Amino acid sequence: MLRIAVAPPSCGALRQTTLATGEVHGTRPDAGGRPVQRSRVGTRRPSRDVVATAGGAVLFALALGVATVALPLLAIAAGYNGIEIGILAALSALSQMSTRLVLGPVMRVFPEWILVLAAGLLLAASNAVVAASSALVAFGLAQLLQGVARACFWTGSQTHVVRGDGPAVRGLAVVNLASSVGLVAGPVLAGMLTERSPQLALGAGAGVALVACIPALFLHRLPPFALPDERPAGRLWRRPGVDGGCWAGVTAGAWRGLLGSYVPVALSAAQLTSSTIGVLVSVANTASLAGSGVVARVRGAWVGWSYAVATVATGVATAAVAMFAGSPWAAGAALAVSGLGAGVLQTVGPAMAAEAVHPQERGEVIAVTGTFRAGALFAAPLAVAAMLPVVPLTLAMATAGAVIALPVLTARRVHRTVTFDRPAHQSCG
Repeated sequence: MLRIAVAPPSCGALRQTTLATGEVHGTRPDAGGRPVQRSRVGTRRPSRDVVATAGGAVLFALALGVATVALPLLAIAAGYNGIEIGILAALSALSQMSTRLVLGPVMRVFPEWILVLAAGLLLAASNAVVAASSALVAFGLAQLLQGVARACFWTGSQTHVVRGDGPAVRGLAVVNLASSVGLVAGPVLAGMLTERSPQLALGAGAGVALVACIPALFLHRLPPFALPDERPAGRLWRRPGVDGGCWAGVTAGAWRGLLGSYVPVALSAAQLTSSTIGVLVSVANTASLAGSGVVARVRGAWVGWSYAVATVATGVATAAVAMFAGSPWAAGAALAVSGLGAGVLQTVGPAMAAEAVHPQERGEVIAVTGTFRAGALFAAPLAVAAMLPVVPLTLAMATAGAVIALPVLTARRVHRTVTFDRPAHQSCG
């Protein structure tokens, strides 16, 4: 018996032939439109690629986690005030956002593994620059380089995993879980090393970032993307499914921006030690890891519910951090709740968007959702910095938390349009 299912022509000509033996043979187009043979349903990339993807994410995130804590603490030690620290953090986010704007077209020329490799080199340079000098120019250059590194790594690694045969949410969960391990260990390492010297912590971070370049050399070499023949009219970010992914990125990005800027400042102002601050930031990142893992199996109506609950939890708990900064236990609880919500959003957001578009648009849509995330990463610390001359940090953080919870108003639309029930590679958006 032979059954043939042919996908709609506008979706990119994915043809599968199901045999009585249970094997599935078929083809799917590569970036140039040429058919590529696929042996059976559920085929995975070689284990070397999975290990390289996860290993690179752990190492890059470890170096980034060190910088997340060591940079603000070095700035405080060098005499910079809260407003200046916020502006420097916003500079990194602006650099990331600007870079992401061009990565869609770039990935039609260079494959995503090149971006991952470049990210490690750039992050190493960022940490090394500020380890060598605490001058304002050095801080500014370090933040610019870090922003470009973030954009290249997260766009490149997330794009790499959503090009696989399985659901996008599972591939993204692998990257986010692996990176969360580094983001948990990084602040703890930074806190311990900063007790001796912030420069020592940043120097160690530069070394780890260089080591993170090695796994990129072992990634599966996929070809660059090619624009599909039939592309729906209108802006990509306004398509159903993609818009929800973008707003999820806004909340997750704002949380990440505050975690790397004013959360350490608030905890330091409450007279907590560098080691305690590092542990508390790691609590947030551990919770983010858990959120990414839990959402990997979400399907159907639970997608909308997880999006709504995670958005509210992230905003409200972020607002509470500065209020309870004097109590390590209470601050840790608020950071855990906010991290759990952000972990859900940073996985489910890009996955919603990737499943809603043509396979050859997945690199572009990852860059688009990342641009929204980077925009929030830029705006959140800058907004808090703008409020500090007129209101205390506690009220400024509370206001920021309330604002980043506002995307919950889009939850009903997400609930109606996104389920993750569609087969991978058969969505036209």
